[in-house]
Amino acid sequence: MDYQYDLFVIGAGPGGYVPAIRAAGYGMKTAVAEKDFVGGTCLNRGCIPTKTLLHSAELYGEIKRAQEFGITTAEPAISMEALKNRKIQVTEELRKGIEGALKKAKIAQIKGKAKITGEHEVTVEGEDGIQVYTADKILISAGSEPARLPIPGADLPGVLNSDGLLDRGEAPFDSLIIIGGGVIGMEFASLYQALGTKVTVLEALDKLLATMDKEFGQSVKMVMKKRGVDMHTGAMVQKIEKTEKGFSCVYKEKEKEQVVFADGILIAVGRKPCTNGLFGEKIEIQTERGRIVVNEHFQTSIPNIYAAGDVIGGIQLAHVASAEGLHAVAHMAGREEEVRLDFVPSCVYTNPEIASIGLTADEAKKQEIRVKTVKYPMSANGKSLLSSQERGFVKIVFDEETRKVLGAQMMCARATDMISIFGTAIANGLTVEDMKKNMYPHPTFSEGIGEALELA
Repeated sequence: MDYQYDLFVIGAGPGGYVPAIRAAGYGMKTAVAEKDFVGGTCLNRGCIPTKTLLHSAELYGEIKRAQEFGITTAEPAISMEALKNRKIQVTEELRKGIEGALKKAKIAQIKGKAKITGEHEVTVEGEDGIQVYTADKILISAGSEPARLPIPGADLPGVLNSDGLLDRGEAPFDSLIIIGGGVIGMEFASLYQALGTKVTVLEALDKLLATMDKEFGQSVKMVMKKRGVDMHTGAMVQKIEKTEKGFSCVYKEKEKEQVVFADGILIAVGRKPCTNGLFGEKIEIQTERGRIVVNEHFQTSIPNIYAAGDVIGGIQLAHVASAEGLHAVAHMAGREEEVRLDFVPSCVYTNPEIASIGLTADEAKKQEIRVKTVKYPMSANGKSLLSSQERGFVKIVFDEETRKVLGAQMMCARATDMISIFGTAIANGLTVEDMKKNMYPHPTFSEGIGEALELA
C-alpha cells in the first residue's frame, strides 16, 4: 500500500521535532502535527521560559549585591511585564529556529489536534477543518501536562500550576505557597525568593528532590532556609481555601494540623501524560496508569506505532524525550542509535545549580557494587570565591576495584553545563585516572572536577 508519509509524528516538542529531522535525514518522507506551538512544553511552558526568568532573577540578585563587587548602583526594580516580554521574545526566537529547521528538512508542518484513527491513519482537526493522513509509521510524542492535586480547593480560581504561573505578567506575589518540593517546586522557589517574595514550600515526602541524591535535598534546604524560604517536609496538604487577602492552606506535619496564608498558590506535584483524545474508537493501544506502554524499541502494542517522551512516563526531561525519539526512528529505519539511554543527566536550575548522572553511592550499594566516593567542597574553588557563590560540592562515585567512574553529583555554579564531562566518562568506561589526564583550566568552576579527582 502507498502511504502519504513514511513517518507521521504527533507532537512537535523535543521528542517529536528532533527525531522528525533525523528521520528526514534517513530519507523518510515525514510530517509533524502540532496543536499548539512547535517546541512543546520545554520551549513554550517549561525549560526555556523558566530558565529565562531564573536568569533574570539571578541577575537581579547580583545587581542588589553589586556593592560586594565594588560597584555602586541605584536600587534595582523588577518589572514582571518586562520579564514576561523577555520570556516571550526568547521562546519566539527559538520557535522560529525549529520551524526553520523543519522547513529545511522538507518536513510537512501540520497545525491541529491529531488523533490516531487507524493503524496507519491520523486525523487532524485544525483551522482548515478535518484532514486525514496515512503513514507507514507513526510516532506519538504528545508530551505531558501539569498534574492536579486531589484535595478540596485545588481547582479554585487563582490556584496555579506551572503553566499559569509562567503566564503571569503582574507584580510578583508578596507571598507564595508552593505545594511540591521536586524539581519544578524548587526552581520556582528559587525564582520567587530572588524576586523578593516570601515563599513557603510544602513537600509531602520526608525530603526535597526525592528522586535525587539525598545530599541535594539537604543542601538546598539549608540554602533556601538561609535565604528566608519557609521549608516543610513531611507536610501533607489537606485543603486550600479562598480568603479575603488570598489563600489559606491547611496541612499536617508530624500529626499536627497547621495553616499557612499567602497571596498565591502554586501546585507543583509533577506532570501526567497527554493521552486524552489521542486514539479513535478503532484503536486500542496498551496503556498503564495513563502512560503508553512501549518495548525497548519504543514500539507500542501496535508495532508500526511508536511512542517517546513524557507520554510513556519514566524520566520526564526534554533531552530524554529527544533520545527516545531518536532510538525509535533508528529502529524504524533499521539503524543503530549511538546515544545511550542508561545514563541520564538530571539538572535543577536553582541557585546554585544541581546536576547529577549515573549512580549515587546509595544506589551502588543497593546493587552490591563496591564503590568509593570523593567530595570536593566548592568553597575552596577560586572562581566560586571570587564570584561569591553559595556552598556547593563536586562528588564522584567510582568502582573500588576497577576505578571506573560510575556517577557524579554536583551542586555549584554551572553544574548543569559541566555534568556532561562525567557523562562522557561513564559512557566510555573511563577511570578516575583517565579523567586526571585532562588539564582543567584555572580559574574555572570546572577546576573543581580536577580537584575532586585528586582526592580519588
